[in-house]
Amino acid sequence: EVQLVESGGGLVQPGGSLRLACAASGFTFSEFGMKWFRQAPGKRLEWVSTIYTDGTTYYTNSVKGRFTTSRDNVKNTLYLQMSSLKPEDTALYHCSNNYARGQGTQVTVSL
Repeated sequence: EVQLVESGGGLVQPGGSLRLACAASGFTFSEFGMKWFRQAPGKRLEWVSTIYTDGTTYYTNSVKGRFTTSRDNVKNTLYLQMSSLKPEDTALYHCSNNYARGQGTQVTVSL
């Protein structure tokens, strides 16, 4: 059974940083491109970033230069390092292997 479990969310002030993690199991993690999505209250699910098996990364424009996606194929874990956080980054963040999505971890950016 595929499992994706996100962690690391929380409340942070504007300008702060957080690192999200996504623990993967039930599939060969190293053979899958992985994605981060987010969904703010009342808004559609938004793609945030992709990391391919060769480590190539892509980001939505609003997070370029602030967010960094990485992966550890030994630990079967996906990461999202977020810095210079803004209130508009507030959302439930999910990871996905294109076939399944985790339950998400809440990120709230507020004073």
